[in-house]
Parts: sequence; C-alpha cells; structure tokens
Amino acid sequence: MKLAKICTADGSVRAAVVRDDYVRTLRLEDAGLKTLADLLHADNTQSLVESIGDPETLPLDSVKFLAPVDEQEVWAAGVTYKRSQVARMEESESAASHYDKVYSADRPELFFKGNAWRMVHPEEPVRVRYDSDWSVPEPEFTLVLNPQMQIVGYTIGNDMSARDIEGENPLYLPQAKVYKQCCSVGPCIMLADEPLDLAGTEVKLTIERGGERVFEGTTNLGQLNRKLQDLANWLGRENEFPHGALLLTGTGIVPDDDFSLEDGDSVSISITGIGTLTNPVVKSES
Repeated sequence: MKLAKICTADGSVRAAVVRDDYVRTLRLEDAGLKTLADLLHADNTQSLVESIGDPETLPLDSVKFLAPVDEQEVWAAGVTYKRSQVARMEESESAASHYDKVYSADRPELFFKGNAWRMVHPEEPVRVRYDSDWSVPEPEFTLVLNPQMQIVGYTIGNDMSARDIEGENPLYLPQAKVYKQCCSVGPCIMLADEPLDLAGTEVKLTIERGGERVFEGTTNLGQLNRKLQDLANWLGRENEFPHGALLLTGTGIVPDDDFSLEDGDSVSISITGIGTLTNPVVKSES
C-alpha cells in the first residue's frame, strides 16, 4: 500500500491512498488524526486506511504530490555502498583513509539534511550551489521512521551534493550537503508491511539535459553495506525524534568524475514498488 500527501485542484492538502491511476483521499479526522505522519505512526495504519476515506477518487494527473513529511527531521547516511566509498575517496585525497574506515566501521556516517519545511516537493526544483562546479544528485532509498525508530515505510530521496566543496575539506560537509533546495523526497510512501526483497529493489537514476539523456545508472539494495534497521538504530542512539524522522540510506550510483549537473537539467529517481521522483535543476546566484 502506498500513501501520499497531495494538493487537490481547489488547493486542499490531503492524505491519500495511491493506486495505479488514481488516488483516494482520506478523512483523517474520522480516526482522530491530523497528519499523514499521525497515520504512519499508528499501530494499525493499514486497517485505519481501510476504514476511513471519501467516496471521491481523483485521477493521478489532477493532483499535485507534495513531499510526504509533516514535522519530521530528515537525515542521511553516507558511504554505505562500495561505489560511494570509491567516489568519496577519489574526490578527497587527503581524507581517503577516513572514508575507507567509515565504510567498514560499525558506526555509520550520519548527517542532518533538513527540517520538513526544507524538503522540495516532487516536480519542483532542486538546486546546485552557485559556488560549486561539481555537483551531483544522489538517489537514495529512504526510510520513514516513527518516534521509536521503527521502519514504517519507504520513499525516495534526492540528496543533492557538492562534491568539490566536500572534497576540498571533509569539514565542509554541511555546506556541501545542507543548503536551500538541497533535498527532495517523495512522491509517496510505501508501507513497510511485508518483508523487503533487497536484491529485487532496484534504484535507477536518469539525468536529462535539453531533452536528451546524459546519464543513467542503476543499483539495488542488495549492494547496501548496512542493514536498514541498524542505520535507524544508530540514528536514534542518544537522540530523540518525537515526530519521527526520514533517513536517506546512501547512494550506490555516482556519475563519472567529469560530470556535473547544470541549470535546466532534469533528475529522475525510480525505486521498485515506490515510483519515480522527478525534479528540475536550477543554478543561479539568486
């Protein structure tokens, strides 16, 4: 089952169930709930969904999908795939040994990506920093966590990254990773209501420029060097998330070193069972 936050033609923001070619809006107030996060954090999400709703259904192309977050913080993990380890070592010779150690260490690299209000909606622009000449999208399978750090769902994340800034000095990582329009999530959340086939869950990145495909890459969750619940547990260690959290789990797809995003590019990330997150790219000083 897939859930989403949508905006209807009259401007109403609603939670909805997503089907193949339509959505069914949900009357959360019928269950004493206020937000999509409330529904996701409930003990009986699936049965609640089946018991509430409107008779109205809406075609997919008649609604706008919003980033499926409410008050959750959004975090990310790094160097969780072999390809990411290699890329990070290549971009920063002085810190190569540190990235090598992170890949194999018990403790993962975790960093804050943004509050819910910072998340870019699907189909809206993500940004390349104007002071970066080497930036890429990072397509990431994303965990939706309740306040107890239990995995309740999955979505798609686009973790924009300025490789030149981080490569210059690893201490610049917050500037390379956290800035306006630096992350998009969505378009919907697949409930974690059955075991996940890691090897069968494909992550695909496509970048288009001027209507032509300039990069395409794929990986699968079987290549992930960390267990998903372990990443969630580390995030919750000596920390608390009363509203839950989203956790991007790292990327296994990194374009070649001579590639950088440009103003006007389009980034699409598809993940098995969830769908496709698409964002245009902007780069400007304003």
